[in-house]
Amino acid sequence: MVTITWHGHACVSITLSNGYTIVIDPHDGGSLGLKPPSVKGDLILVTHTHFDHNAVEVVRKDKSRVLMEFAGESRLDNVVVKGFVTYHDKAQGRRRGKNYVYVVQAEGVRVAHLGDIGHVPSGDVLTELTGVDLLILPVGGTFTIDAREAWETVEKAKPVNAMPIHYWVRGLNLPIAPVDDFLKLVKGYEVVKLPTNTFKLEDYKGKVVVPSPP
Repeated sequence: MVTITWHGHACVSITLSNGYTIVIDPHDGGSLGLKPPSVKGDLILVTHTHFDHNAVEVVRKDKSRVLMEFAGESRLDNVVVKGFVTYHDKAQGRRRGKNYVYVVQAEGVRVAHLGDIGHVPSGDVLTELTGVDLLILPVGGTFTIDAREAWETVEKAKPVNAMPIHYWVRGLNLPIAPVDDFLKLVKGYEVVKLPTNTFKLEDYKGKVVVPSPP
């Protein structure tokens, strides 16, 4: 049983049936006007080192393992992590640098987190994303792909489920768009707005899952 929890902005945790927890892109809360993540990670993944994605100390345990801006493949504690170089902009990183996409495989499911990707993925990255059980992707624009580019990504990758992140919510002090701009474009998937910020991945198929802000 794999549990997905949204901790606001781009921070997502994946908790396995044995309690092992992977945290991706932690923020510190206060710098963004949000609550800090209420989770500790056995494995922490950072897609890039901008302040709103790299607050490792907030979610670290004594023996946490950290992969920061990682490209390649690594097996850690029965979890396979694949990292792919992408860009934070449409200019091959010349404006905002590189961004690392992660595909996490554990307990028979694959979960992809696109970080702050600034362009629609293609080539080997898109091939790896195709058919994942959950595609977690930014939709708020300004610093990342916008709603239309995010939906184009979903249409190309054809994940089992998708989950929008990195969009404006009450309190957030970044100039990005709300999730509704993305949800208006959704076709072929049922949009499920949850009353909580957490869900069991096995309970969903063919959904765009929108957890509540924590």
